[in-house]
Amino acid sequence: MRIGIITPAPPRSRYGNRVTALRWARLLKELGHRVTIANAYEGENFDLLIALHARRSYPAISRFHREQRGMPIIVALTGTDLYRDLKKSRRAAASLEIATRLVVLQPQGIDELPPRFRAKARVIYQSVAARPQSVNHQWRRSNQAVSTTDAGGVRQTFDVCVIGHLRTVKDPFRAALASRLLPASSKIRLLHVGGAMSDEMAARARAEMEVNPRYLWLGEQSRPRTHRILRQSQLCVLSSRLEGGANVLSEAIVASVPVVASRIPGTVGILGANYPGYFTVGNTRELARLLIRAETDPSFLGLLKAQGESLKKLFHPARERKSWAALLRELAK
Repeated sequence: MRIGIITPAPPRSRYGNRVTALRWARLLKELGHRVTIANAYEGENFDLLIALHARRSYPAISRFHREQRGMPIIVALTGTDLYRDLKKSRRAAASLEIATRLVVLQPQGIDELPPRFRAKARVIYQSVAARPQSVNHQWRRSNQAVSTTDAGGVRQTFDVCVIGHLRTVKDPFRAALASRLLPASSKIRLLHVGGAMSDEMAARARAEMEVNPRYLWLGEQSRPRTHRILRQSQLCVLSSRLEGGANVLSEAIVASVPVVASRIPGTVGILGANYPGYFTVGNTRELARLLIRAETDPSFLGLLKAQGESLKKLFHPARERKSWAALLRELAK
């Protein structure tokens, strides 16, 4: 089968939609299909179109529907689709009408759909390939090593990572603001990985480093280095205002890194309603209390880790590949 994947995320970018498109392309190729990733549909004779983002990919969805009559279309719904655009965007609504099937990344995503569309929605969890643990505890910034251990190998800091581009929807400085409220005795250090989406965001990150000795903005990093920073952190913070099903959440779970997160549907759909590591969206003091508890209470940190361990099976590549194979069989009937 010739499959086209449309994503608004540009080539070589590290946006979540591009990461998802690349992973799906790899899985579909493993299933024996020919796959092309593009930002727009240009009239190719695909047997199937997979479009990430109902609103932003609408031009491709609409054109493929007109020009390739009868060919199936799968629309993968992002967080901005589910929790913002579907309520007000005609293009997003039209994409749902056109779609043969809809894909969401966690079960609660289906609840956000108008009832008449739910029957054609399928849940496909984002998988993560397990990576070997690294013994290297260094990162480089401005050609200087930032070590987390002393000469005797004793850890000097309690490293907390924030992984995500500096975008308003990510509430990217919430952890930095929370770290300002920590007691002087705390060893927490924030390692923030992600590119700034505007000059203003970059300026704010640099200004935060000037006034907050706990905060280190590392900028955009390669995927291997980002994974290394994640694995070597004691905790990961996900502070987003909305998510469809964050890549970094599944990556943290597979890496056995405990998570504290804003209580939003896209995250609750993965971690469950009773997960003990939630804070209210935008609530700096609640997050600060969770950070202190994670650093000082080993049983709490262990509980977060154990909850994550129980979810690892959801993110195995074989499971995601099997989900795609089942979906393609549906379309072939």
